[in-house]
Amino acid sequence: MNVVEQTDTIQLTESAADMVRNLLAQKNVPNHGLRVFVSGGGCSGMQYGMALEAEPRPYDHVVESEGVRLFVDPTSMMYLGGSVVDYEDSLMGGGFRIENPNAVSTCGCGHSFKTTGQAGSAAQGDGCGCG
Repeated sequence: MNVVEQTDTIQLTESAADMVRNLLAQKNVPNHGLRVFVSGGGCSGMQYGMALEAEPRPYDHVVESEGVRLFVDPTSMMYLGGSVVDYEDSLMGGGFRIENPNAVSTCGCGHSFKTTGQAGSAAQGDGCGCG
């Protein structure tokens, strides 16, 4: 299997890593990793996604951050390079958040974004209907 080993392209904060480890324990899959990906859609044209997976796919970037394995496909890595995945727990609703230096605008919910190559292709990123 062709897997690209990377160490500094995407990171988890300690709180995000703790939440992923908790999820892995709850689902009784302690050796799985977290797939982080980008797909078309959302209020701003691109949206983030995450899933727990047992193994990387061919050509995935595999990143170890805070003791958690991250799997990122090459296309998603083009949009996620330099990003930090965080987990916030608050009274107004917690969840995973991605700080992405490649995003020029983001949706109000933080799950959708636009890059410079997408200018004018979707909503401006404010007034999101995400809940």
